[in-house]
Formats: sequence, structure tokens, C-alpha cells
Amino acid sequence: MKHGKKPTRRQKELIQDKKLNPNNWLVVKDSQEVFEIVHKLSGKLRSYSKH
Repeated sequence: MKHGKKPTRRQKELIQDKKLNPNNWLVVKDSQEVFEIVHKLSGKLRSYSKH
């Protein structure tokens, strides 16, 4: 399982835009191309394109 960090306010807004609860997700990668988050309990990884 990848380890993530607590999301910033801007990242929380991005997670909420995806209809997810930001309290349950940690940020793994936030680059110009990709936004990756991992679920705190299940370890499920989601990846979204920023384009």
C-alpha cells in the first residue's frame, strides 16, 4: 500500500469535486499531469488526469 499525506484545502476541493469524502483519502501524487489519492482504510488507489 502506498503511503500518502493529508490533503491541502485545494486538494480537498478536488477530491470533493469527484464526489468523494476528503476525510477518507490521502494524497500520493499531485503533479501537473496526474492527481493520485489512496483510501485510508482499504488502500484503493485512484488516479485522475488534470487535463
